[in-house]
Amino acid sequence: MLFNTPQFFLFLAVVLILFYTAPRSWRKYILLAASYFFYMSFIPKFILLLLALTAIDYTAARWIARTRVPHSRRAALIVSLAANLGLLGFFKYYNFFASNIAHLFHKPSDAFALSIILPLGISFHTFQSMSYVIDVYRLEQEPIANPIDYALYIAFFPQLVAGPIVRAREFFGDLYHWQRPSSGDVLRGLLLLFLGLAKKMVLADQFAQIANGYFHDVSKLPGMVPAWSAVIAFGIQIYFDFSGYTDMAIGMAKLLGFHFPVNFRRPYLASSITDFWHRWHISLSRWLRDYLYIPLGGNRHGSLRTYRNLMLTMLLGGLWHGASWNFVVWGGYHGALLSFERMFRGKRSTEPARWTVLYPLQAVITFGLVMIGWVFFRAANFHDSLYVLHQMFFVPHGAQLIPPWERILAVITLLLAVLEEKKDWFEEISLGPAWAYGAVCALLLLAVELIGFTETAVPFVYFQF
Repeated sequence: MLFNTPQFFLFLAVVLILFYTAPRSWRKYILLAASYFFYMSFIPKFILLLLALTAIDYTAARWIARTRVPHSRRAALIVSLAANLGLLGFFKYYNFFASNIAHLFHKPSDAFALSIILPLGISFHTFQSMSYVIDVYRLEQEPIANPIDYALYIAFFPQLVAGPIVRAREFFGDLYHWQRPSSGDVLRGLLLLFLGLAKKMVLADQFAQIANGYFHDVSKLPGMVPAWSAVIAFGIQIYFDFSGYTDMAIGMAKLLGFHFPVNFRRPYLASSITDFWHRWHISLSRWLRDYLYIPLGGNRHGSLRTYRNLMLTMLLGGLWHGASWNFVVWGGYHGALLSFERMFRGKRSTEPARWTVLYPLQAVITFGLVMIGWVFFRAANFHDSLYVLHQMFFVPHGAQLIPPWERILAVITLLLAVLEEKKDWFEEISLGPAWAYGAVCALLLLAVELIGFTETAVPFVYFQF
């Protein structure tokens, strides 16, 4: 049941009706039942996995909070982390490691392979539950007494599949102090819902056709122009696909009285790679910073260790995205760029970007560097990645793959992003005159109907992670 299907919107309407017509004491049970129904609409048997991890982490956190014996607290934490990382490792990485072992023994790549289906949202809900148990261990979070409350935190359907990764204090602050959403929250929630749907169906799915056509067989269209146009098409696709999903998740949460953190903030306007990671998948960047980079030592022990910690964090972050060497290289590439920025700019590299005369040039260079990284993210294998990079820089010919109307669409979205960066037009629309709000909503839905129509719903990119 994908977000971009009529079935999901029917499901959402039923949930909203039941939620607001039921007594307040029933509402969390309705949300939990709806979340489990949503999860089971994909592969029902994996609900057992979700329930098992929920029970393990709930129990581990309670045990950590009850005992003051250090080794007992550590043991409970290790059990929780081992369960989450063990299951994530098996489902997501077993075949990756098995194929590498087979290669070492000169056997076929599938010699030790198993037929494994990746459970829905496992990359996200494991990180979310681990952050809760770690925070309890650090005495930064009170343990949740009611298992129903904790189960809802893990399974809450708007962000279950692909985030944003919500911290426990953010979620339970809303749950335990729930208030009916204001009219402003409802209007903003609906607008985010329509905007996310338009991002997905009008922009992401259109540019996906170009990227998919090229990367299916990269040798068919040689040359610099098709290579760059396909990579840029994928860059546009993955941004609007993922930010569209999170816009819809944040919008649905607002309609239910919950407030999720912003997950994207116009990343392709970034003036540096550091700035890019302050804008792209912000909830993951925060998670990697708080639970990996800082525990490794952060920037507290000199420059060399800072570079090492940046590289390790981004290498593991790349591997989190997917089980292949391409993702490791993608993470290492970004880790190297972050280290170079820190090396040459020092602590200034972490300061907020300022709009200066040089800003457009910095943004273009950063955009180009990010696009180069996307080659490893999208290509089927390392060989294809190297081939595409060679085409991008050393084969100056070929035909443009992005049709004129899509180029115009991309320019319009760029202008809207710049306007939002400077003027917060989105906020003004959601709080402005009713006619302006209605016109924008109608325009978004019309665009979905005219441009975004497809016979079958295209899955979100991060549903595969």
